[in-house]
Amino acid sequence: MTLRTADTLMECWTGRHDPEANSLRWHQKIQPVQPDSPPGIALLGFPCDAGVQRNQGRRGAALGPQALRQQLGNLPWLQTAPLYECGDILCEQDNLEQAQADLADHLAQLLNQGHLPILLGGGHEIAFGSWSGLAKHLGASPDKPRIGIINFDAHFDLRDPHCQPTSSGTPFAQIAEVCTHHQWKFQYACLGVSRMSNTPALFARAKTLGAYFEEDLQMTLWHLPELHQRLQDFINQCDHLYLTIDLDVFPAAQAPGVSAPAARGVSLEVIEPLLIQIRDSGKLRLMDLAELNPGLDIDAHTARLGARLIHQMTLNPAANESSITEQ
Repeated sequence: MTLRTADTLMECWTGRHDPEANSLRWHQKIQPVQPDSPPGIALLGFPCDAGVQRNQGRRGAALGPQALRQQLGNLPWLQTAPLYECGDILCEQDNLEQAQADLADHLAQLLNQGHLPILLGGGHEIAFGSWSGLAKHLGASPDKPRIGIINFDAHFDLRDPHCQPTSSGTPFAQIAEVCTHHQWKFQYACLGVSRMSNTPALFARAKTLGAYFEEDLQMTLWHLPELHQRLQDFINQCDHLYLTIDLDVFPAAQAPGVSAPAARGVSLEVIEPLLIQIRDSGKLRLMDLAELNPGLDIDAHTARLGARLIHQMTLNPAANESSITEQ
């Protein structure tokens, strides 16, 4: 495994220091993970865009983890669990498959230790490594795990891996094949799909695989009550949830720094309540964030958005102003 250690990355965590009590920030709370660390929020980077290049996209997502750490560092600390830096899993040259296997192994260890892993991408090839790590963690059980994949994305990422090299466009088709091999049910929800960004073959594959999806046109504030209900119906069929967010699901004005900016996209006002619903379900086991391309960002808009999503997803469901204690 090629790993950039947690100790090495601690120097990335910087920010302001406020003199008032109860004013700590993420950079003041994070610490390197240890084998005996109590369960907490575990940040693990995957600075890789080999899959984006294979998928003929614009490179640069490998710089995403660093940009996310920079934006997270200065956010106010409202969480209750410990916060850990777990390092980066590196992809050497084009050795994507080995990097994904290394990511899965490291992730399974974090899950075995009781942590909530938050993975910082990287291209959306991170998804196959993320899911594989959760599957490895749950595979020791004699029961077949009911893992629900919830992907906020303008793209299905269901390209046929037998017709092209595996890439950022194939992870969920790869997962479907592994599920078939283990006789597990493939439970996939893709929210924010753009008909302008997916071929008819991809829509047909999604339907063949029994995927639940919502098109961007359906994801508006007007439709939010129905979206909540359909998402809850999906969650009710699952015991464990893997959440993956491709930042190109947002409008280009909100997320300009991605490999494939959206002409329409789905607004934060619609997506954030759905994320809170997932967080509060009690079934979330891990989350990753993909396709942040800092070299294409404008005034760090996309990195700030990604940091906000991570901050929101790591809050205690019961947290509110009255429950925030002195730090």
